[in-house]
Amino acid sequence: MKKLVSLMLLTAMMVVMLTGCGGSKASSAVKFGTNAEFPPFEYVTAAGVIGEYDGIDMAIVKEFGAQNGLEVSIENMEFDSLLIALENGQVDAVISGMTITEERAKSVDFSVPYYTATQVMIVDQNSDIKSAADMAGKKIVVIQGYTGELCVQDLGYDYEAFKKGTEAILELNNGKCDVVVIDSATAQKYVKDNPNLKIVEDPSAFETEEYGIAVKKGNTELLDKINASIEKMLADGTISEWSVSYSEAE
Repeated sequence: MKKLVSLMLLTAMMVVMLTGCGGSKASSAVKFGTNAEFPPFEYVTAAGVIGEYDGIDMAIVKEFGAQNGLEVSIENMEFDSLLIALENGQVDAVISGMTITEERAKSVDFSVPYYTATQVMIVDQNSDIKSAADMAGKKIVVIQGYTGELCVQDLGYDYEAFKKGTEAILELNNGKCDVVVIDSATAQKYVKDNPNLKIVEDPSAFETEEYGIAVKKGNTELLDKINASIEKMLADGTISEWSVSYSEAE
């Protein structure tokens, strides 16, 4: 009996030791989910700051890892799959120009905001659209799951949703739609790359919104680290510098 008890204690100790080692290893790496179709925040390029991924959000992730001595990696997926992947444990956090909303906050915990944006309309240079009201009767394109889709829904307009911003812009360039509703910073990048297009703003129709990093509900340890890093990057102007440099990059 004593031998049996001793064996059980030894087994328990080994399990604790192995669990401890596993926990230490897991806590030294953080996987971020993103949708790398949202320049200048995240996009795929030949040589990114994290593998092939680059942009404002990717620079934030890299700096977060450096500040906390953590190995960071990126999992690229459809925007609509990000919060599901977070809930399932496929990723530890989500950073993808994601707007903090009451609805999303029911299922995830958000970091402090790190960027303020608004929705705008991208149209052809010769378009007669000058406000959101002018979209009535026009063919509107949005990006599936983005805030722009919700805004167009709230305005009561019919629309077509694409999974990628590049597809939406191609649709506009080919004359197959009249307007694309999307976040302001991304719109600036697309218009810079397409001189035949322009941005139309309407503050009365589109309110400002804030981007945050999402973690699983109750993951306060990771959230506290993310918040501390964001606040440092905001305080020293790092995020502002990246916002300018990435927006101006060719």
